[in-house]
Amino acid sequence: MAHLLGADSISLTIGTRTLLDDVSLGLDDGDRIGVVGPNGAGKSTLLRMLAGTASPDGGRITRVGGSRLGMLDQRDDVPEGATVLDLVHGDDETHEWASDPRIRAVHAGLLADLDLDKPATTLSGGQRRRVALAHLLVEDPDVLLLDEPTNHLDVEGVAWLAEHLRNRYGRPGATGALVVVTHDRWFLDAVCSRMWEVRGDGSGAVDGYEGGYAAYILARAERSRQAAAAAEKRNNLLRKELAWLKRGAPARTSKPKFRVEAAQTLIADEPPPRDQLELTQMATKRLGKDVLDLEDVTVRVPLPDGGERTLLDDVTWRLGPGDRYGVVGVNGAGKTTLLALLAGRRDPEGGRVRRGKTVEVAELTQEVTELDEVGHLTAVQVVDREKRTVVVDGKELTAGQLTERLGFTRERAHTIVRNLSGGERRRLQLLRLLVSEPNVLLLDEPTNDLDTDTLAAVEDLLDGWPGTLIVVSHDRYLLERVCDRQWALLGDGALRDLPGGVEQYLDLRRAATSGAPASGGEPTSRGATSAPSDAATPAPSAADQRQAKKTVQRLEKQLARLTDEEARLHERMAADPTDFEATTKLDARLRELGAEKDELEMQWLEAAELAD
Repeated sequence: MAHLLGADSISLTIGTRTLLDDVSLGLDDGDRIGVVGPNGAGKSTLLRMLAGTASPDGGRITRVGGSRLGMLDQRDDVPEGATVLDLVHGDDETHEWASDPRIRAVHAGLLADLDLDKPATTLSGGQRRRVALAHLLVEDPDVLLLDEPTNHLDVEGVAWLAEHLRNRYGRPGATGALVVVTHDRWFLDAVCSRMWEVRGDGSGAVDGYEGGYAAYILARAERSRQAAAAAEKRNNLLRKELAWLKRGAPARTSKPKFRVEAAQTLIADEPPPRDQLELTQMATKRLGKDVLDLEDVTVRVPLPDGGERTLLDDVTWRLGPGDRYGVVGVNGAGKTTLLALLAGRRDPEGGRVRRGKTVEVAELTQEVTELDEVGHLTAVQVVDREKRTVVVDGKELTAGQLTERLGFTRERAHTIVRNLSGGERRRLQLLRLLVSEPNVLLLDEPTNDLDTDTLAAVEDLLDGWPGTLIVVSHDRYLLERVCDRQWALLGDGALRDLPGGVEQYLDLRRAATSGAPASGGEPTSRGATSAPSDAATPAPSAADQRQAKKTVQRLEKQLARLTDEEARLHERMAADPTDFEATTKLDARLRELGAEKDELEMQWLEAAELAD
């Protein structure tokens, strides 16, 4: 396996903060590396140093001569007068690339909705990013470095990109290597074979892990357990040393000096307290039976040519107490507009939106512009203005304690809002909403700008949140964890139920683009209710129902066996996370089990419908 790129003992300090300290990394053919770590830890900086656009303070970056490198960063620099075609293909003639099926696939996956002759300066930020990504994939470099490539991609686009990168860099005997910084955990699991964690705790360390995101979490948990055990032993010894000193040993002997030095060494070796990204569950106001209902709702938006486009066409959708729905859909299909209807920020052109008397709606928007009005205040003051204290687990917490639980250091908690990062603003606004005690929570792309640790904390909070929850997101991992059911806007004016989840949505989109008839997920337009209609389907016979019940029982036993095997595999991975070869094999088997379970669960759903 050929070596392509290496970092040899690199170090970097910005101001008084050490980002990297004596870090050595290497890339070989076939490597697919995912990079994770807290916001501000130095992930993007590490990528720029590997690309050669930034230099370390010490150490060196080595690259094999003749290898080609391409990088997608988070900047959108567009030359004046350049078209989409210019940015993707440069001066290449059409016949040079149009006959290549690989390049045509890139066009279909990323540029299908764009006019290639359109000036690039008229594109939105998300469209420019897709164009830059398409250029890199067309160039097909030996080493591909991607900084947040899933930003501005919908669920379908993320799935396409994952498959494309897997086919390019993950097939047996593949040449080239991939390094990707992203917070999309489904993408990390689908694409990456190894993980780098940039700690961001001041140590300047980068830890390596075998396997994708799931294997990384298991190995990291085991490392934490081992570190905690070592710390406990160290603390016990420290307490003994300090107790001995307190008893007052004779100062004239050499033994006390040795004991003092030993105690000081132990104290110096104490690890710094870890940043606790702990989100607090807030009390919610009582929610009645009636929550939010869309009844025969129609929404239209004007087009630049003077015409109109129908986003929702005679849609009926009823939300009950405790419903937890995820909404997916193509860009521009009306997901954010749907949230605006539920929040009361927009009125429909037809139909009506009914709200229960006890409904208290809170909405987290994409831009978090609500914080602009309090930009001159500190994070603590913003929370304090909303509610001075909150009782959690029987304890009264102040605004300062709440922000600390949300991952803000004391310094950042007293930083004015306009100077906070995008991720910090999003965390602050979420906390601000929760202390207001809503019982309906609307989240529009809540994962933007959040690192993986913060995402896990947010999901932990939402897991136990008792109100009605609607989440619009392209983050498949988040949707499948915190939502009980998925709905889709496919751009045809209908809101479609997805019993098969995100995978069913992707199947529907593939069928739509290929012209094949779509199956499953009945639309809820033209007066239909939120439940799929079966009026046109003949009732199953008694024999069919009996057979379906037997099938359900058989499938449940198979699913139970697979679940048991998954648990055993997780235990084996946790038992020895340092055996990278074994962990990789176990992770591969876990993926196979996941695919088998998905297939069996779809069969179970079909059989259960007949058995009812």
